[in-house]
Amino acid sequence: MSEPEEVLRLAGVCKVYNPGTPQETEVLHGIDLRLARGELSALIGPSGSGKSTLLNLIGLLDSPSAGELYLQGRATRELDDRARTRLRNEAIGFVFQFHHLIPAFSVLDNVLMPLMIRHGKPSAEDIERARGLLAEVGLEGFAGKKATELSGGQQQRVAIARALVTHPALLLADEPTGNLDTHTAENVFELFRRFNAQFGCAVLVVTHDPRLAAGCPRTIELVDGRIVGAPGAASAPVAP
Repeated sequence: MSEPEEVLRLAGVCKVYNPGTPQETEVLHGIDLRLARGELSALIGPSGSGKSTLLNLIGLLDSPSAGELYLQGRATRELDDRARTRLRNEAIGFVFQFHHLIPAFSVLDNVLMPLMIRHGKPSAEDIERARGLLAEVGLEGFAGKKATELSGGQQQRVAIARALVTHPALLLADEPTGNLDTHTAENVFELFRRFNAQFGCAVLVVTHDPRLAAGCPRTIELVDGRIVGAPGAASAPVAP
């Protein structure tokens, strides 16, 4: 059986803030990490362990101070802002604790936003894809409503559809159920599991919720800027 396709690899990644000053602080210390296509992983660790910093690096929102981050085999550390933004839009989907929907836009337009950023006015194919994802998250009948007309759980489902509309290789979720009640959180996490299997994207969920972490086949623990568990890639199912 062949190895699953590598989506993400971090090799000796460090992050230092305020270098060369009395306030110099190294937050991440030589991180080695690999995520493969089809993996569903939880990133856990105490507050101050570096989870947010690591997620910003993986999401190409910041650059390592040392080491290299490869996304779909492409080295990213020396990319300029334009190339970084383009690669992020093409390869990564984001779901945050706060859904960050645009209140003035319809639900459908919120889902389409990453595609509109990519190439302007959405095509008929784009709209069909977005409507299909809304149907997948159980909101097909809400496409024309404003985001503010939806409940918190519904808005988070819209955010998941938006993150998936580009068919990303990597889906990053930062405390995606942190503001939801237990039942709604379970429903949202079930969507992650389903889409992970359906689309085969690698999914990395940052969470403080032990139940959510327990639902992931792989757990990566970060303590004091170092990975202390599961640094390699697990055997991951790959969607057909």
